[in-house]
Amino acid sequence: MIERRLSVLVAGLIVFLVFAMLWNGFVRPSHRSARIESAAPSSTLVTIIPDSATARRDTTARQAGQSPPPPTAAPAPADPGTSYMVLLARSETRRRIRASAGYTYLNEVVAESGDSMLHRWDNRIFTPVRVFLGPGTAANFQTSFLDAVREAFERWQQAGVPVRFRLDADSVSAEVHFAWKVQFEMKRTGQTDLTWDQDGHLVNGVVTLATFDPGGRPLAADDVRVVALHEIGHLIGLDHSSDSADVMFANTKVRDLSPRDIASALLLYQLSPGTLR
Repeated sequence: MIERRLSVLVAGLIVFLVFAMLWNGFVRPSHRSARIESAAPSSTLVTIIPDSATARRDTTARQAGQSPPPPTAAPAPADPGTSYMVLLARSETRRRIRASAGYTYLNEVVAESGDSMLHRWDNRIFTPVRVFLGPGTAANFQTSFLDAVREAFERWQQAGVPVRFRLDADSVSAEVHFAWKVQFEMKRTGQTDLTWDQDGHLVNGVVTLATFDPGGRPLAADDVRVVALHEIGHLIGLDHSSDSADVMFANTKVRDLSPRDIASALLLYQLSPGTLR
C-alpha cells in the first residue's frame, strides 16, 4: 500500500517537473517575444523617422497631452526634399558660373537676383514667346520706334540666344507687352518687369520704353533701339553688368552687344533655371 502511494507521488512529481520545464521553455519566451515586437516600432520611429513625419509625430504627442519626443541626434538637411543629384547639379552650375567670370557677368546676375536664382525662358524655340508690340500715344512716339525694337530683337537672335519671340501677338494672348510713356521719374529710359515661377522659368513680362530721356531730350529711333537692346537683355533673363563696355551696364554707354553680353546670354541658356542654393 505504501509502495503504491510512493509510486503515485513520484509520478506526480515527475509530471510537475515536466510541466514546469514545458512552461519555462515555451510559454514564457513567447510572452517576452511579444513585448519586444511591440516595442520595436516605437524605437524605430524615434531614431530613423523622416523629417517630414517628425512634425506629424510631435503634433500627435501634443494632441495626446504628452511631451513631444526629443529630436534625433543627426541634424536635418536644409531642404530634405532635395535629392543629392539636384544638389550636385546646382554645385556644377555654380562652378561653371565662377569659371566664366572672365568672359561673362552671370556671377553678377546671380548676386543681383536677390533670390540666388537664374531666370530664363524655357523651351521657347519652336513655341516662340508671344509679344504685343503696339503703337503708343505718348508725345514724340514715332512708328519708326517699332522697327527699332524689332531690330533689337533681331540682334539678340543673331547672337544665338535659343529663345524666339513672335512680335505679332495681340494684347490678350501676349505673354510680353510693350508700353510707351513720355518719361520716367528716375534716371532711366526703359524698364522691364518680369514674372517667373518657383523654378525660375519666366512666364510673362512688361517692357516700358520712354520717348524722352531723363533730361527731356526727345529720343530718336536709334536711341530707342539701344534702349530696347538693354531691356530685351533683361527680358531674356540677364541683369546689369558692372562694365560700361556692355550694353547691360546700368547706364548704357555702348550701342551694340558686347562679347560679354553675348557670352553671358549663351551661358545662361546652357544652365538650368532656378535656385542655386
